[in-house]
Amino acid sequence: MTLPQVMRAIEIAEPGGPEMLRPTERPVPVPQPGEVLIRLAYAGVNRPDALQRAGSYAPPPQASDLPGLEGAGEVVALGEGVTGLKPGDQVCALLPGGGYADYVTAPAAHALPVPEGMGLKQAACLPETFFTVWSNVFMRGGLTAGERFLVHGGSSGIGTTAIQLASAFGARVFATAGTPAKCAACRALGADRAIDYRSEDFVDVLKAEGGADLILDMVGGDYLPRNVRALADEGRLVQIAFLQGPKVTLNFAHVMMRRLTITGSTLRPQSDLAKARIAAELREKVWPLLASGRVAPVMDSEFDLTEAARAHARMEQGAHIGKIVLKVA
Repeated sequence: MTLPQVMRAIEIAEPGGPEMLRPTERPVPVPQPGEVLIRLAYAGVNRPDALQRAGSYAPPPQASDLPGLEGAGEVVALGEGVTGLKPGDQVCALLPGGGYADYVTAPAAHALPVPEGMGLKQAACLPETFFTVWSNVFMRGGLTAGERFLVHGGSSGIGTTAIQLASAFGARVFATAGTPAKCAACRALGADRAIDYRSEDFVDVLKAEGGADLILDMVGGDYLPRNVRALADEGRLVQIAFLQGPKVTLNFAHVMMRRLTITGSTLRPQSDLAKARIAAELREKVWPLLASGRVAPVMDSEFDLTEAARAHARMEQGAHIGKIVLKVA
């Protein structure tokens, strides 16, 4: 296959709002040893993309400066040493960056086959949220069947994924959301109880149930001490983002006396090996659920690659339910 030398891309002109995303042309990247080159059909839009655009989430060294942490398309070239994939394979991949473009490189170990029966549009929405949820809820948080699980932001891409996976693996699922429609969406996905945080206190709800065994939070701020109060004895809190800020006053005597665990992670800075381990577990334990239709990404809206600024504005308005994608091909 003859590849072009240049490609369309969306770059960040300078830190700022969605209007700072602008079309440009870049050289088509060359896959390095252990990498694949993917011609993208769709790219997922995620909150870390907006944080990078705003200047508060720098890409790691050697990563592309272009936004875009996930996508789906066709493998068109292999770097040295790649096995198990070939040109023409359809994959979805977790990306270190660069997804807002026609072509992107990714470690081959971070590329997974498009689940049977699923289109590229849906597959593009899998890597970022499924890697994040699986690694934090199951690998780090240790969620098991029968436990009470609370996820904040239940109607977000992370939330809709967490609800489905936790329910599929037998947990009792609680989710917070900000409108009756979003609460209804959470219940439809498998939440046993959806909590409208504008009219209910999730602490009271969970304490009445005996407390949460595990909480997944991306809000931070004053949610941190409230999460501690909402946990059952020996409960775990996993923090993955801070929409309301990372600093708060917290009485750690409660953590000690009730034997609580507070942990957290971010996905992008982790090593290629760590991400490959997550990919392997997803392929074994979650991809069969996707192929059977028991679990599926929740789709909100689609924008053309050239409309990336509109996609970011949609995400930051907070009215979306599920994933936003960019159509590339």
